[in-house]
Amino acid sequence: MQSSLSTQIIAMAGLCQAVKLVQCYARAKPCEQAQLARCLSTVVNLNPDTPHDVYGGELHYLEDGLQLIKEQLGDGPKKDVELTRYIVGVLALERRLNKAPGNMASLGEQLSQLERQLQHFSITDDNILARLADIYTDNISSLGARIQIYGEPEQLKQSAVQHKVRALLLSAVRSAVLWRQAGGSRLHFIFKRRKLLAAAQAALSSI
Repeated sequence: MQSSLSTQIIAMAGLCQAVKLVQCYARAKPCEQAQLARCLSTVVNLNPDTPHDVYGGELHYLEDGLQLIKEQLGDGPKKDVELTRYIVGVLALERRLNKAPGNMASLGEQLSQLERQLQHFSITDDNILARLADIYTDNISSLGARIQIYGEPEQLKQSAVQHKVRALLLSAVRSAVLWRQAGGSRLHFIFKRRKLLAAAQAALSSI
């Protein structure tokens, strides 16, 4: 894939939405089931025709993520340090995954198998969430540099919440893969912040 700022913004918006939902579940805040389903669907969309197709083919599905980019990169006071920490952590995990071809191959194989299960279950079914969590643990957590999740201790002890958090982190890594494939890097947050911000604002205005 050629370097593309528009694709980078789409991918980063998807990543932001996934880690924002991680925050919500970790703190028992209201979370939209439809948003969870859209985030998780990106993981099993293995052969999209376009980057937009990864996220349902409609830019408005990424509106929340684009708004988060605007808040994080803009000059306003609405910066979420925890969210930034999650984003950086996910990008670091994706780099490790990219350098581990065995893990990448195993991940692809397990996700292909999951596609068959989805003929009988919804993406938010408890069994699928547990399987996505296992796939994340087997292929990504094992790479080291685990992401520390902050939230309500009693909430984070619940296995159902743990499954959702790991499944969403898997979705975030999926977006990080697309971000890298489109030419994105950590340095872009420093040296191309204005360009990324402008692209996010342009995408928001087109919705």
